[in-house]
Amino acid sequence: MRAIVCVINDLSTDQRVHKHCMLLAAVGYQVSLVGRVLPTSAPLATRSYGTKRFRLPWHRGPLFYAVYNVRLMAHLLRHRPGLVFSNDLDTLPAAYMSAWLTGAHLIYDSHEFFTEVPELEGRFALKVWLWLEGMMLPKLKHPFTVNRSIADEYEKRYGLRMGVIRNVPNRIAWPEVLPTRNELGLPDGKTLIVLQGAGINMHRGAEEAVMAMRQLNDALLLIIGSGDVIETLKQMVDEYGIRERVRFMGRMPYEQMMLHTRLCDIGLTLDRDTNLNYRYSLPNKVFDYIQAGVPVLATDLPEVSRVVVGHDVGMTINGLTPELLVNAIETMRNDPQRMVTWRSNCQLTAGQISWENETITLRNLLKALND
Repeated sequence: MRAIVCVINDLSTDQRVHKHCMLLAAVGYQVSLVGRVLPTSAPLATRSYGTKRFRLPWHRGPLFYAVYNVRLMAHLLRHRPGLVFSNDLDTLPAAYMSAWLTGAHLIYDSHEFFTEVPELEGRFALKVWLWLEGMMLPKLKHPFTVNRSIADEYEKRYGLRMGVIRNVPNRIAWPEVLPTRNELGLPDGKTLIVLQGAGINMHRGAEEAVMAMRQLNDALLLIIGSGDVIETLKQMVDEYGIRERVRFMGRMPYEQMMLHTRLCDIGLTLDRDTNLNYRYSLPNKVFDYIQAGVPVLATDLPEVSRVVVGHDVGMTINGLTPELLVNAIETMRNDPQRMVTWRSNCQLTAGQISWENETITLRNLLKALND
């Protein structure tokens, strides 16, 4: 059976979708991943499944979403897969309509609480997405999302019981010889703090992290990834005169990013409780830090705290200000014994939480659909 996996990103850094594609192939599907190409998109590395990236005249806004879904729907109708795997609400209109027209199976994976993201707040586009969500979601037979809090909220709204697949990485097989800080151009003798992610956007703590660096001597903040506030952060760094304390690493292939992350002392995940999407977030960087053995400093959100506090792999802060961040970072790095404990617990937790265990329900569903 052929499966087409639909996303709206450029395919470069979406590890969750890549793992879904590998799982689909492992249970017997011929897989193709479809997304788009951006002016800044890097060439794709060779993969064991097919890929397709649309070139579009727009990259954001209503016309972009409309044209993308038209292109995606035409592609799906032309290739007529037996399974359409839709990721997030912005690919669901095309996936839903094509599956309805062709009789294909449809699996939906909601990576976040899409209609609660701050970028939509107060905009007419929110009404459109809510209308589409209310029309399509209650009719889905095979919906999934990233944690139980979001699943429970969808059930309250639509009576829809969603499966849960957290953003757990595969257990990393580290190479026998690992690069040192010097080999990666990172300084010895400094506390390395990392903030990674493909969505370094507003209300996610990056601004407070940069402001905190004004008061943190002998520390370097690595910002690895991309997002809407990167240019603002660069301006802040210049304004504060702290270029030697903040380094923008840009987007990296996952394996290269993790080689940098494993050399750090503290990993940040700082979503603010400004909307339901962030309140119930469980970023995959939490599990990346754990895999890398890096103690986590997190804002006290329900799903994140369940992991960080529940497995004792770091500490949380109640609220988010530069002062709170400075105090927490100083507390962590001035308690070497606790840091050793957190690192040890990261290693234990990395062995307990695996993508293979997390996806048992999905694996069984895929096998059933393929029979």
